[in-house]
Amino acid sequence: MNAFYPSDQYGFAELLSDAERAALLRLRAVLDGHVRPVVDEYWEKGEFPTQVIAPLIELDMMRPAEVIAAGEEVRGLFAGFRNFEIGRVDASVVTFYNAQSGLFRTTVNLGGSAEQVAELDPLIADYSYKGVFALTEPDHGSDIAGGLSTSARFDAGAGEWVINGTKRWIGGAAQSDVLAVFARDEADAKVKCFLVPTASAGVTLRKIERKASLRIMQNADIDLSDVRVPASARLANINSFADVAACLRNMRSDVAWIATGAAAGAYEAALKYVLEREQFGRPLASFQLIQEKLAHMLSNVTAALAMVVRLTQQQDGGVYKDESSSMAKMFTARMLRETAALAREVCGGNGIVLDYGVARFHADAEAIYSYEGTHEINSLIVGRAITGIGAFR
Repeated sequence: MNAFYPSDQYGFAELLSDAERAALLRLRAVLDGHVRPVVDEYWEKGEFPTQVIAPLIELDMMRPAEVIAAGEEVRGLFAGFRNFEIGRVDASVVTFYNAQSGLFRTTVNLGGSAEQVAELDPLIADYSYKGVFALTEPDHGSDIAGGLSTSARFDAGAGEWVINGTKRWIGGAAQSDVLAVFARDEADAKVKCFLVPTASAGVTLRKIERKASLRIMQNADIDLSDVRVPASARLANINSFADVAACLRNMRSDVAWIATGAAAGAYEAALKYVLEREQFGRPLASFQLIQEKLAHMLSNVTAALAMVVRLTQQQDGGVYKDESSSMAKMFTARMLRETAALAREVCGGNGIVLDYGVARFHADAEAIYSYEGTHEINSLIVGRAITGIGAFR
């Protein structure tokens, strides 16, 4: 197996530079020292371990020192492996990190004017300006393109936008400074995006309780009642849902890396278990049925890695296609779901308790399978590209 990752059979990490690998090893040390020891406890409590936030921020993984010192660009491939590295440890923590590094940063960088990007991106990168992506609503998930009901009205006399509506499943909202709220302009019915401070009058956040998946990640229901923001709070280059779709194209690529990392984490935890656990006087790993499942899991992870690596290489080269990112998200999430189920299976009853590292991935796979585009919606995006016919309605 590859020395850098036990689940990287084909050595995709060899495509990284020495500087990129050094940065990832620094990230791994923090994950092993600060995150891995506490995730099971906090998953069971349904709380986020806030003590891990500062060590992760201090790494400056959006602008890694090793890569900058080597005179290299921070590539999409590095960002993908950064998600893969965190995802191998915990799906909630990587989702929390990607809410800032992926969803929010992408929204600002693609949706903001040149002036907005120049002002905000350095603050986003060092976490002095924390934000989250607020698109989904209680009554509109998969149909959000046509069903988005949060409204925005421009009060010309005050020079302010007035926003009303509700958002749901907004991960990390309680720890953020602003919400990137997508709302439909009452004047032209077009979707626009606004940076709404969480401390604004009229903003109410409520934690979603009783989740069975991604329990560490704190998702929120958000009410927006006559919330006022200045005209400068609108991201200038988001003027339709087509602009939102351009953001989602990038975000689905990020989630594909997260799904692949979580699949690797499930496989690696299962492998450790079967090598250590004995039944009938022999290690579980010595049985044919177990080895067949290990081979199946590793093949799933390898196929997922191949897809996300090639997708990211294309995107690093400037080629972005909705159907490509949707296919990657659809496939890798399915591979995660299957791999986590097989990992649970080879661990027997111990696969449903937190002590052995598999149960979290098994439960969390369900959320990743659905967020940033369900399996069915991403299938329809790919189907539209194949046939030229949109089958959404």
